[in-house]
Amino acid sequence: MRAEPQAAPYRADTPIAQLAPWLADPVKAADFPKAVLRFRNHRWDRAVGLSGLSDDAWVEHFARFAPLPDNLPQPLALRYHGHQFRVYNPDLGDGRGFLFAQMRDGAGRLLDLGTKGSGQTPWSREGDGRLTLKGAVREILATEMLEALGVNTSKTFSVIETGEDLYRSDEPSPTRAAVMIRLSHGHIRIGTFQRLAYLESRAEMAALIDYCLAQFPGPPPPEDAPGRHEPAVILLHQVVERLAQLAAEWMAAGFVHGVLNTDNMNISGESFDYGPWRWLPAWDPSFTAAYFDHAGLYAFGRQPEALHWNCGQLAVALRLVAEAPPLIAALERFGPLYQTALARQFLWRLGVQSRGFDADYALIARAEQTMREEALSPDAFFHRHRFGRQAEGEFATLLRDFNPVGTEHDLWQEDRPPSLVVDNVEAIWAAIDQRDDWAPLGETIAAIRRLGEALGPPPRV
Repeated sequence: MRAEPQAAPYRADTPIAQLAPWLADPVKAADFPKAVLRFRNHRWDRAVGLSGLSDDAWVEHFARFAPLPDNLPQPLALRYHGHQFRVYNPDLGDGRGFLFAQMRDGAGRLLDLGTKGSGQTPWSREGDGRLTLKGAVREILATEMLEALGVNTSKTFSVIETGEDLYRSDEPSPTRAAVMIRLSHGHIRIGTFQRLAYLESRAEMAALIDYCLAQFPGPPPPEDAPGRHEPAVILLHQVVERLAQLAAEWMAAGFVHGVLNTDNMNISGESFDYGPWRWLPAWDPSFTAAYFDHAGLYAFGRQPEALHWNCGQLAVALRLVAEAPPLIAALERFGPLYQTALARQFLWRLGVQSRGFDADYALIARAEQTMREEALSPDAFFHRHRFGRQAEGEFATLLRDFNPVGTEHDLWQEDRPPSLVVDNVEAIWAAIDQRDDWAPLGETIAAIRRLGEALGPPPRV
């Protein structure tokens, strides 16, 4: 059974303030006409010592943005560049969000509270800086399901409806608005490094590398890695490891992020920023989530390639302070790390023990073929075959040699698991939009959390 987030006292800590003069711009939040609390993450508010806030105090901090005690005195809109669908854009930055606070959890890990839909910033590029309520609801659903399925994801911490009418070209308008708070392990992106490389800011690049190594610690490079004691090389090895793991987690979850630009890649390896996401209705490597991804650049089956390419762009940026050969050596680890992580995640969802690389990958290949032939979603497939059950044909022959592992749960005896295929998501939103009925959302969150409990702790290296 998966452990709940551990309660901890509130402990403000703002190391980003040392970088803020060249990393961010102080901004003010929008003044919203009303603030109606729609979602509060009671699983995670206690992990950062904020469970004792009354709902009124919660709204004051997370809709009116009164500073938390001893925390950032003013929100910071971070500066960054990025490749958007492989085209470099130097005119980016936090355009409808900002970093509101930093704090430590009980283990001493740095956590950020960032916003989405909190108003315009110097980087809004003529946008209104707002978030639709539907977008906020979708973000709740994405983060809850990804967390349940063992993906390293940001957490939706708070959603507050703001009483504004928004006009959007890609959904019926006017539509309701919200401001969202995201709990994550940091907001430093690959695009943050790209901006410093673009500006040739060597001292700031070195300082940012030191910040990331201190605040997002990871294992050292392999013993035989060239340049393994150089800070830039250490960081790239860690990011390659994290993003290879993240790619595997998305693939085993059957999740399509949709927009894998370098400004959407977090150095901590944490999945975040959910816009046009989808879960696969059936196993299809060509399935895309974003209607504007005409070439399928970020299709489901191309996600590992996209993350590897993004790691390459980080390596290019780090050339400002490091030589190329050690960085190339770090990039070359992505493929093997991804393959190992994919097998680990896949078998975890099936609830069986590894039998070694060759046997594991034969099973994965046959599983993918079964999903294609039977038009099964990954959710339905893994649920049906948990602990090696209900398999037929060649897949059954392969699966019988794998020993079951994990704990039983009554969920596995039910006909189907919770699912976030698009029709289910639209039905949840329709209930809110048409009848202001939030019960289906609450019921879905409860079912998703029950799935996480049934799956237990995800595999980690």
